[in-house]
Amino acid sequence: MVGIRAQQKEKTRRALIDAAFNQLTAEKSFSNLSLREVSREAGIAPTSFYRHFRDMDELGLTMVDEAGLTLRQLMRQARKRIANGGSVIVVETFFEFINNSPNVFRLLLRESSGTSQAFRTAAAREIKHFTDELSEYIARKNNYSQYIAYVQAEGMVTIVFTAGANALDMSKTEREQLKERLILQLRMLAKGTKHEARDRREID
Repeated sequence: MVGIRAQQKEKTRRALIDAAFNQLTAEKSFSNLSLREVSREAGIAPTSFYRHFRDMDELGLTMVDEAGLTLRQLMRQARKRIANGGSVIVVETFFEFINNSPNVFRLLLRESSGTSQAFRTAAAREIKHFTDELSEYIARKNNYSQYIAYVQAEGMVTIVFTAGANALDMSKTEREQLKERLILQLRMLAKGTKHEARDRREID
């Protein structure tokens, strides 16, 4: 009986998270969502919301954590396929994510510069996790110093997130053109890093 009750509670909690994500749009950010709207979409009474989250802020922070984890898991899969595709695989995977989960990306993007310090901190933490993982991969793959690898990773994440923000409101044709430019930008960044790493080794 306890197991069934716990499963039901987790199912309702999941429904609340999904309901909140579903209501995010280009015009509607998390701060515009109401507890009543989210509860109605999840199919529960507003008073039942508090069995799962203290308040809307706790729900929002949970969503930010989930958005960051989703993106990191996706890019881990991309890195396993990266051997032959390089920047193309990274960009294709990232744009698939934006296309399939635009609201997840919107949340991460908006809250990294939103009005809530708690949300900004949480979003920044998720983006840093993403950068750290990419940095470790670059350092290991290219035998770069941690510093050089981190600078490249940080540059890649900045370029890719900026492109993603622009892609949200683009047509299919515009997105394809953006992807081509983004792939070229990442390749240029990688070549520049390679030269910088070589020059530093020669100096050392």
